[in-house]
Amino acid sequence: MNLIVEIKSEDGKPISVLVAAPKNFKTGSRGYHGQGKIEIDGKRYQTQVQLVEIGSKNSSPNDQTPEENANETA
Repeated sequence: MNLIVEIKSEDGKPISVLVAAPKNFKTGSRGYHGQGKIEIDGKRYQTQVQLVEIGSKNSSPNDQTPEENANETA
């Protein structure tokens, strides 16, 4: 399952949308990661988002979903 991350201004105006895909991090933790380039007021920015499941570093690989296991081998 991918996550959709919306970036909005402080007044709620949509600026951009990123997709965060499941990821097994090199540290052993798992979560989601997305990156992209966006434009704000005519300036370009490179951005990323990272969500790390708390306590996932200590869990066994058997606790992973099939989708997470597939991403690990990709």
